[in-house]
Amino acid sequence: MFKRIFLFMLTNVLVMVSVSLVIGFLGIGNYLTAQGIDYSALMAFCLVWGFVGSGISLLLSKFMAKTMMGVKIVDDRGQYGDLVRKVHVLAKQAGINKMPEVGVYDAQEVNAFATGPSKNNALVAVSTGLLQQMNADEVEGVLAHEIAHVANGDMVTMALVQGVVNAFVMFFARIAAFALQNAMSGDRDDDRPVNSGWAYHLTVMLFEMVFSFLGMFVVAYVSRLREFRADKGGAQYAGKYKMIAALKRLQQKYEMVDDSQSAMSTMKISSKKGMMNFLSTHPRLEDRIAALERSN
Repeated sequence: MFKRIFLFMLTNVLVMVSVSLVIGFLGIGNYLTAQGIDYSALMAFCLVWGFVGSGISLLLSKFMAKTMMGVKIVDDRGQYGDLVRKVHVLAKQAGINKMPEVGVYDAQEVNAFATGPSKNNALVAVSTGLLQQMNADEVEGVLAHEIAHVANGDMVTMALVQGVVNAFVMFFARIAAFALQNAMSGDRDDDRPVNSGWAYHLTVMLFEMVFSFLGMFVVAYVSRLREFRADKGGAQYAGKYKMIAALKRLQQKYEMVDDSQSAMSTMKISSKKGMMNFLSTHPRLEDRIAALERSN
């Protein structure tokens, strides 16, 4: 527990220090002038924050997954040799040059995920619960889905999307806060800049919360599209029957649990139907199954 909190805090500190160094080197931190906002400087400032932050998270994704979820790397000579060999066969079918690392973590949930900074530096991990509760064909379907994520470069794509969203959230939050503070200040007698007081910074934070919530819809929508594409790729690599069988097995399992209780829900194979479906990173399983059944 404390190790996870420490790693989370360390990652955030690393992001902030790295971004601060880049901003200082580029000299783009001062976007407010006597004449108002320098929009070019503000956009550069926000882009650096958005992309450097998401980029560092992407680079650390394998390390964080191994550490925070207890993923143990396995090879083709041990207990999980068949699993490793199957991942490698699927990876070769997908045209991946460097074989992904294969990991197993101890959890009762039926889950798997792929992560890593590139398709030639990836990790495919599965839970012990998945291996225990799925047959060989279903496991192959899940692995093919994750390999499709790797081959499609979905980890990089989602990092870029998150970076763009973060940048625009920061950009519009500061413009809105500046406009609001100017409107509220009226004809002030002092010469203090709008961004000098706590009220401005608090307003920025409030607007960032609002715009971040709206940005979640964009990120979730793109993620759902990538899931459909990974399903299609999984059907191509493992066979349509195995991919559909895996999704149907997942549907049976997830009807019995509440996946909102998981601290790593963003890594889950699926999400359940609910009122906040538009904020889900994964489409409903019935929709994914139907899409595969309609495909050629």
